[in-house]
Amino acid sequence: MNKAELGKEGEQRAADYLSKNGYKVLERNWRYRRSEIDLICKKDDLLIFVEVKTRSYVAFGQPEDAVDEKKAAKVVEGAEEYAFQNNWNRDIRFDIISIVINGDQQKVLHLEDAFY
Repeated sequence: MNKAELGKEGEQRAADYLSKNGYKVLERNWRYRRSEIDLICKKDDLLIFVEVKTRSYVAFGQPEDAVDEKKAAKVVEGAEEYAFQNNWNRDIRFDIISIVINGDQQKVLHLEDAFY
């Protein structure tokens, strides 16, 4: 599985995980300028912007470590535009879903309120 396929597989698994845990997935790979938000979800009265990071091994660090300040700022920029376009004036949250897929093994870590 190449990097793009692994990323797509991780996003699908993250969407499935969120759906099973009471989240409604509203958007996938939503883009605004240079920002891309992997998943936009709603749960209760909360709009959640989710960055998904997937790896097949952790020799160079955990997947969530790849969400640096620059990446977080791009997600926030896109989230602000999405909220504006959809007239959302209630609470929002930024989550990271970290997935390690190694053969048949899978480890999912959901970090709520991960940044900003």
